[in-house]
Amino acid sequence: MKNGTHIIKLDNGYSLWTHTWNSGGDEQLLCLHGGPGDTHEVYEQFGEELKGLNIEVNTYDQLGSWYSDTPDWDDQKVRKLYLNENYYVDEIEEVRQKLGLENFYLVGHSWGGMISMMYARKYGKHLKGLIIISMIDNIADYMERMIKIRNVEFTQSQVDFMADIEKRKDFDDPTYRKYIDYLYDEYIHRRKPYAQAHVVDIQSKPVYNNFQGDNEFVITGDLGGWDYRKEIKKIDVPTQLLFADHETMPLETAKRMANDFPNARLSITPNGGHNHMIDNPDVFFSNLRHYFEDIKAGVFNK
Repeated sequence: MKNGTHIIKLDNGYSLWTHTWNSGGDEQLLCLHGGPGDTHEVYEQFGEELKGLNIEVNTYDQLGSWYSDTPDWDDQKVRKLYLNENYYVDEIEEVRQKLGLENFYLVGHSWGGMISMMYARKYGKHLKGLIIISMIDNIADYMERMIKIRNVEFTQSQVDFMADIEKRKDFDDPTYRKYIDYLYDEYIHRRKPYAQAHVVDIQSKPVYNNFQGDNEFVITGDLGGWDYRKEIKKIDVPTQLLFADHETMPLETAKRMANDFPNARLSITPNGGHNHMIDNPDVFFSNLRHYFEDIKAGVFNK
């Protein structure tokens, strides 16, 4: 695919926004954004950062996300077809085909990391490598981490208040929103560059609410029972785990995952939140480049 923005038509009739940097590179990378329902924007630095390694970088906005088509989420038949993990895994495969990628690298951030693991199990024969940014292999450990974060950051009365709000689903309560905003600033986007600011919230709320819930610090959506702990032991491509030291995902789980994957290693970004490619790009991209260099040299994880 040539450099620049391209619109690809899916077999289901919807269109997706894609963008390519470093077209024709020696290696090809496909990037999966988080949310779910966020956008490609956390990957906008990747083209320039990986240019020296001659790596083609491909990004896209998943179905329902900002620059891509939005189905009629009020139609229950449409929701049933597309608002599920399996659809988004199969969407990756169709995007791969339409972009002409083979023996490629797949990187997924947060929710993107989740569906990248699932893709690697179902379509792993197409992969040369897997990069998981800030996503663990089960939701139960994530929910425990949310409890620990609240207990560190708030008094018991504040914790009880938040639990009561969530039980009543009164998520618009101004005090609750203030607490959640504080957690976002501490654990999600510790650095907030002006270039990525928007006048309006561009996250796809129907997609996000369906899978996650109201915010990153409570899960009321369909992801609550997701558990891939047994499955990652069957993913044998070279796997780089990239986590940060001050984020929402538990590092204890990340360390265990590094042992459970047959061929994986873990690198941790200091002074980074969940979006540590933005919080501390120097260290993040140093670790990422090191992964590609080691695979090329045949010394990854040795």
